[in-house]
Amino acid sequence: MQTTPGNDSIALRVATLDDASELSQLHARCFPRGWDEASIGAFIADPACVVFIASAGEENTCHGFLIARAASGEAEILTLAVDSARRRQGVARALLAATIARLRFAEISHLFLEVESGNEAAEGLYRSFGAKSVGRRPAYYEHGADAAIFSLAL
Repeated sequence: MQTTPGNDSIALRVATLDDASELSQLHARCFPRGWDEASIGAFIADPACVVFIASAGEENTCHGFLIARAASGEAEILTLAVDSARRRQGVARALLAATIARLRFAEISHLFLEVESGNEAAEGLYRSFGAKSVGRRPAYYEHGADAAIFSLAL
């Protein structure tokens, strides 16, 4: 387990299959259509995926997690979930920073992601890392919202 630079209260670690149930529960609390334990487990087991978990203090409770998948020198963030009680505390920033570092180490050149248009907190986070808006997917989400597509050169 490692703590993030500049924020000793957030500890990060790589997920294991034992974490799949807890991650699926958090995902279900964060999104209208959460992923089940089997789906999360498949990503954890996939060597092309990076799955980081964030916790705070001495607790081992998951406060957030990020799943990214790499292919052909590029990667995409598949999901980033942070417990509602832990938002605006640097959890997403720590997860994203660790993921970017791991992808750079793996010589990935670009990171792509989609976020619901109008999610100002997420868009601001991605822009703060240098991500640029590169497109839009109309009615991408089940409830009809568009997705803003971002790209970050690594």
